Amino acid sequence: MDSPKKLQDIKVAVDAVVFGYFDKKDLQILLIKRNIGPFKGGWALPGGLVLDDENLDDAVKRELYEEAGIKPDFLEQLYTFGNVGRDPRNRVVSIAYLGLVNPSYYELFADSDAEDAQWFSINTLPELAFDHQTIIETALKRLRTKIQYQPVGFNLLHDEFAFSELEHLYTTIIGREIDRRNFRKKIMSYGLLNETDNVKKEGSGRPGKLFTFNQEKYKELEEQGFYFEIK
Repeated sequence: MDSPKKLQDIKVAVDAVVFGYFDKKDLQILLIKRNIGPFKGGWALPGGLVLDDENLDDAVKRELYEEAGIKPDFLEQLYTFGNVGRDPRNRVVSIAYLGLVNPSYYELFADSDAEDAQWFSINTLPELAFDHQTIIETALKRLRTKIQYQPVGFNLLHDEFAFSELEHLYTTIIGREIDRRNFRKKIMSYGLLNETDNVKKEGSGRPGKLFTFNQEKYKELEEQGFYFEIK
C-alpha cells in the first residue's frame, strides 16, 4: 500500500558570495549583519527569499542592492544548497550566486534586513549564520578554478591597472606563488591587455605602465575556446 502523500512546503531563497579586492590586500567577501532572527546580530551573506513574481537573477540583484547597495558587473549562479535543517525557521532551498566587484566603486549602505554591510578578508571571517561558511568555501573553490580558464579577475581591478597589481591579484586568489615570467608571457600573448600612456609609481622602482582589459579580444577568444592555465 502506498504511503500517504505529504504536502510540499519549501521556500526558495538566493544568497550571494560577492568577492572584492583592494589594491595589494587580501581577497575580500561582502557580509551583512542581520537585524532579524534567527542569528540576529550575526554576520551572513546578503540574500533572502525569492518573491512569487520574481526571477532568480532579479531576486539576488534586488537583495544585494537592498542590503548592501551594490550592483556587481559579474554575477553567476554557483550552486544549490538545500540540506534539511539549514534554516531553523522553514525548509529553505537556496540558490547561491558568485559575484565580483571592485569595492572602491561602491559605498556600502545597509537597508532591508541588514543592520550593517562590510568587507571582510577571506582569512579573517567572523562566525557566520546558517551554512554560509560552506557556501563561501564552495564559491572560493569555484573562483580558483574559474580564474584558470576565464580571466574574471579583471572584474576586481580598476579600469586601469599596473601589471604588478594583476599578478598580485591572481596570487591572492589562487593562494600560492605563480611563475611571474610565464604569467606575463601568457597574458600578453593572448592580447588581453591594452597598454595606455599612463604610468604609476610603485615603491623606489621606475614608474610602470598602466593597462586596460581588452574585452573585445576576450570575447573573441571565448568564442574560439581557450584555457588560461596558470603555473
